[in-house]
Amino acid sequence: MKTHLLLLGLCLSGFVVASDYPGNSQDEDEKDKKVVLKDYGKEPTVLDIDAYTLANTTFRTVLWTGDNLQVTLMSIPVGGEVGLEIHAGIDQFLRIEEGEGQVMMGDSKESLTFIQSVSGDFAIMVPAGKWHNIVNTGNKPLKLYSIYAPPEHPHGTVHKTYEDAMEAEHNH
Repeated sequence: MKTHLLLLGLCLSGFVVASDYPGNSQDEDEKDKKVVLKDYGKEPTVLDIDAYTLANTTFRTVLWTGDNLQVTLMSIPVGGEVGLEIHAGIDQFLRIEEGEGQVMMGDSKESLTFIQSVSGDFAIMVPAGKWHNIVNTGNKPLKLYSIYAPPEHPHGTVHKTYEDAMEAEHNH
């Protein structure tokens, strides 16, 4: 208890300095400069997920891959889509940071009966075994991040475009 109070006192008095983990900075301009889009692997990582998501310009970039979880960043162009897919044994969480879209889910790819409009700050939970797609319906790129449990893509995956992603899936 005394240790917790001491740490709290140090934090409040400004004696505890932020670490040098990516994106962990007091200064907003400095934070933007520290965005390095790569797969941080299984290393302990703390970063500003909003800044990383908004800085990403690729269709898909894996940001962190562990044994049981993976974080990917996506930028879907105007009129583009994530692509209709299903993950048999993987639950998925997606969060929209910027833009507008439409989510579709269903038990078969011919019957996507769940349809919902989404925009910034919306979260989407996709159960394992559910067909799903997200289409960008806005007038700027749809910026989002996705969490897969367990991981879905190989460590270090970067797909610059939707076509690159489809080609990689075909060869995977």
